[in-house]
Amino acid sequence: MRSSRCSRPAHVGSTPSASRPRAAPTSDPERRLAPAPSARTGRRRGSSVARVTVLLALIANVLVAAAKTVAAVFTGSAAMFAEAAHSWADAGNEIFLLFADRAAVRPRDKDHPLGFGRDAWLWSLFAAIGVFAVGATVSVFHGITQLLDPEAEPAGDYVINYIVLGVAFVLEGTSFLQSIRQGRKRARETGREFLPYVLGSSESTLRAVFAEDGAALIGILLAAAGIALHQATGIAAFDAIASILIGLLLAVVAIFLIDRNRRFLIGGAQGGKLRDWIIDLLESRPEIDHVTYLHVEIVGPNRLFVVGAVDLLGDKPEHAVADQLRAIEDALEAEEIIQTVVLTVASYREPSIHDPDALLDGDGPGSPARDS
Repeated sequence: MRSSRCSRPAHVGSTPSASRPRAAPTSDPERRLAPAPSARTGRRRGSSVARVTVLLALIANVLVAAAKTVAAVFTGSAAMFAEAAHSWADAGNEIFLLFADRAAVRPRDKDHPLGFGRDAWLWSLFAAIGVFAVGATVSVFHGITQLLDPEAEPAGDYVINYIVLGVAFVLEGTSFLQSIRQGRKRARETGREFLPYVLGSSESTLRAVFAEDGAALIGILLAAAGIALHQATGIAAFDAIASILIGLLLAVVAIFLIDRNRRFLIGGAQGGKLRDWIIDLLESRPEIDHVTYLHVEIVGPNRLFVVGAVDLLGDKPEHAVADQLRAIEDALEAEEIIQTVVLTVASYREPSIHDPDALLDGDGPGSPARDS
């Protein structure tokens, strides 16, 4: 069974494979350790855009954190203290995200044939833990302390808080809009809706900046509301409650980011349109009759590792079959998002992957499940 549909799936970026030059066949193993030209170019372009987004967020957070700290010291506001802790935590996290962006784009080598893409999720995981440990914990603790202290009474000028929060909203909003622009651009390229793409894609730095800046804007509104209620009623508890709510908001965001990065670090087979797209790419090749097994795994931001078994047409000698498989692997690795492809020849007794009796993803050639 051969399909003529080879367009990229809706949730994967870049242009269709038909518009890309295919790599020439090679038997040199060193050649296959280097990314294809299109992958290398696309990676640098995407990385530079992500780095601009993170740097803008870092600058905004440092300026905002300094202003909030000064305001918290002068006014004694619990909500402003929570916001200062929030912004300092975010600023530290942006440094982790810069490490993530740089680490993930290192070229693969002999010891790391699948590249260093998972480093992006590891550093992003550290950043998410920082949000929880520094931002959420400190904000909730300080809010509860203020709430339980009947003598706690901010003595500063409320106007200072409002001015600082207003400036912070503008700076955080600028960073947030940059993450939205980048996310919308990538979502258009992949044919996905904006929000599902940002929250569910493998681009951990974009997701982190978007989530943290969004939480920062909500936190500013909570702080302003708590300070305003304190000013209007004279009840300091509103200020403390705002601090606690800001901390809980940060905890929710941190847990979400931790879970997303954990899922990508653990890895797992990818199905749906992504898997169908790879099958279509393989079965559109004139030398392939059908695919009997396919495993697709995300090994980095927009980077795939593909393992498959194919039934080749004809009855060529072993060395010719090896050259055919290598040529197919090289052609697929010319796709921007495909990092590494490993193919093997299927047994003539194995059914097509479209057959209901086809092997499950975990029952590939040579697997314990298949041989048992």
